[in-house]
Amino acid sequence: MDRFEGWIAGIGTAGGLRAVVGHWPASPLGAFTDVMVERPDGHRILLAPDERVAAFVGATYTFDETRLGPVTHAREGREHRVTTTDLDLTLHVGGRPPLGWLLRAVPARLATAPAWITAIDAVARRVLPGVRTVGTAGGGRREYYGARDLLRVTRARVRWEGADQGALTAVSPPVHFGFGSTPRTPSLVRITTSIRHTGGTQRGGAAAPTVNTGRDARLASET
Repeated sequence: MDRFEGWIAGIGTAGGLRAVVGHWPASPLGAFTDVMVERPDGHRILLAPDERVAAFVGATYTFDETRLGPVTHAREGREHRVTTTDLDLTLHVGGRPPLGWLLRAVPARLATAPAWITAIDAVARRVLPGVRTVGTAGGGRREYYGARDLLRVTRARVRWEGADQGALTAVSPPVHFGFGSTPRTPSLVRITTSIRHTGGTQRGGAAAPTVNTGRDARLASET
């Protein structure tokens, strides 16, 4: 069982770009940040800091393209800034809604236990449409999302490939990287993600992602 401790933030933009940031101070791969981007046309891109992260995340979720390069995270007060070659994203985190207070009240050992996470999956789907707490991932893996806290994202500045993506909006339509999406309302969720390796092969039927390290390679892959 691999455990990743950190947070996930999901946002939408007026330009139609949706992004999911994963920031993992503690993981089997060391500390890292990665970003999953879905363009308005449905093209799914993984922004990964190195090949090891790209291989693990790419075997767990589905992407049409992977771009390797530095992914940096910096925090100042309630603002988080994430930058890559193609993305410049600043999130302003606001208050905690009632669900956030409820998640904080659950003892950590219970909140991260696979049996508990499985039991509350049906509730999560009713409360937060599109959200799942457990499901089958790629490579014969089963994934458990143990949410520990939830905060609203109240503002965001997003530039993608040099173009401003407009105002913060709901994550709509849902992203399609795995078995579930993020909350529709832009949010930052403190989370423990556990991945159980159950054997089997890579995700069947998924197109192999294009791995690029520069703009020329990326443009070539899209023609």
